[in-house]
Amino acid sequence: MRQAVIYPDPEDGGWVAEVPSLPGCISQGETKEEVIENIRDAIRTWVAGAESVGMDVPAETFDVQLCVV
Repeated sequence: MRQAVIYPDPEDGGWVAEVPSLPGCISQGETKEEVIENIRDAIRTWVAGAESVGMDVPAETFDVQLCVV
């Protein structure tokens, strides 16, 4: 299980999702439902790619702090 940050894309519309514990794991979608489906696929791809080259997959910490400025 991975934590994803999902937010609206102000430039193109739609939504963006990023996984903080997996550097560079990011996806987009036109709707929230689509971006969730896409980021799940991106997570699976990221982990499979890392494992295929012998790279350690970082543990998920679920440590989030929200700061609105």
